Amino acid sequence: MRYSILFLSLLAIFSACKNKGEQLQKGDLLFQDIDCGPLCDAIETVTTGINGAHFSHIAIVVETGDSTILLEAIGKKVKLTKLEDFLARSTDGNGLPKVWVGRLKPTYKKNLCQAIENAKTFLGAPYDDAFLPDNNKYYCSEIIALAFNDAMGDKSFFPLIPMTFIDPSNGKTFPVWEEYYQKLGIPVPEGIVGINPGAISISDKIEIVFKYGDPSGLDLK
Repeated sequence: MRYSILFLSLLAIFSACKNKGEQLQKGDLLFQDIDCGPLCDAIETVTTGINGAHFSHIAIVVETGDSTILLEAIGKKVKLTKLEDFLARSTDGNGLPKVWVGRLKPTYKKNLCQAIENAKTFLGAPYDDAFLPDNNKYYCSEIIALAFNDAMGDKSFFPLIPMTFIDPSNGKTFPVWEEYYQKLGIPVPEGIVGINPGAISISDKIEIVFKYGDPSGLDLK
């Protein structure tokens, strides 16, 4: 029975990939709700995505055709990932990938190719575990912001904002963040500017064009 359920879940993922992947275009942004435990939960608590969706990761489509390839910062570095591998990371209650797709509005597409090329320059760069600016390391949404802001000649295209690591329910830093930064040997960078996937998802520069499955926190009322 367990193997049957696993097979059906994988079938749903690859079916979604086949049906939706054909619609993807270069430069599309894939917003993902990853289930990575308390750290992702803390990120999602203090960031708001479109319709309340909890997005903790983002990637950009850099190649389409026989194989759709995404560029993302995850794990130890900035790398290329096949669409099917990306979609298989995290699924909703129906076994579908918790991913929504955003696309640049037509007004801004003239500079899209440059944004993609900018993103590719980060390939191989180390992942930024500390989420700090200007340290030659990069996290997922930082790559997107830098690539598009430079291409558009506008640092406020996807604006950087002060980050917070504080639990809004009690006004104290999340214990998981305190422990995390203690291990890195640096203070929690409260107030340092940055950007997150949720903030990009609500930008008026893009529109959500379709979804694979439903992220947590979603409120369509």
